[in-house]
Amino acid sequence: MKRIGIIVTDPASYPPQDTDNDTAPLCAALRERGADARALVWHDASVDWASFDLLVIRSPWDYVDHAAEFAAVLDPIEATGVPLRNDAAVIRWNMDKHYLAELADRGIGVVPTHYCDSSGEVDAALAALAETGAGRAVVKPTVSAGSSRTGLFGVTDPAARELADGILAAGGTVMVQPEIPELSEGREKALYLVDGQLTHAIAKGALLAPGGGFIGGVYQEHPVPVDASESEEAFAVSVLTAVAEATGRVPLYGRIDLVESAEFGMVLLEAELFEPDFHLDVVPEVVGPFAEAILDCAGYVAGRSTV
Repeated sequence: MKRIGIIVTDPASYPPQDTDNDTAPLCAALRERGADARALVWHDASVDWASFDLLVIRSPWDYVDHAAEFAAVLDPIEATGVPLRNDAAVIRWNMDKHYLAELADRGIGVVPTHYCDSSGEVDAALAALAETGAGRAVVKPTVSAGSSRTGLFGVTDPAARELADGILAAGGTVMVQPEIPELSEGREKALYLVDGQLTHAIAKGALLAPGGGFIGGVYQEHPVPVDASESEEAFAVSVLTAVAEATGRVPLYGRIDLVESAEFGMVLLEAELFEPDFHLDVVPEVVGPFAEAILDCAGYVAGRSTV
């Protein structure tokens, strides 16, 4: 019997409006198919990583508040020789949104982004957006999840600089991007791929309120299954192909957040490769195929490890 560890975070760390709806059905499906599957908290020092045949990192949602500790956990996991999916190299690469610049260099359409390591660079980035006629800007750190420390502001709003200064003071790098109107209108789609195949697509609506903060005051997605067009699916596949080229590893799964914009065409917002919410509660038909892909990986790991 294969022992499979699904790496998550402490359920108590989830806010009540955004709970983990993926881990329980996925573990149950793996057990139904003959595996000994269990959820493992990534920061639980008592976990014996070496006792598993396969580790699948799924929901370490609070890693952004403990980024150095989370990255350090990958080292002892690698040292055991137990296969980790997605691979540690993919996770390290994906933790910092500088990866978007690398994907852009590989031909993937992304939102134009200024990466700023000083207040002066933030001021210059906001001024540059103002010169293009952009009315609003998105300010966020390169290491974040769940839109943490992310805001939508007028380009001259002092609150944009205030948020940026807070990110810089914490040792982070600031991303400054023009507002994508279609994103603010809730037209973003998340396309999910397992084993290179599209499983489903989700629309979650707009999240950021102008002037800072979230619509409704809290981060809360409203996932609705939607169709993905052929061009959207092809774009998502091309992103994972570029990821494999950049990291030398083929991801077992990924969530590709995209939007079709009038100004920039189809653009990648994020490629989430180690902590995406699959929303399995609204697409229960995906649970079985996801579990089967994990079981295949447990049996044929070497065939998936590199390009």
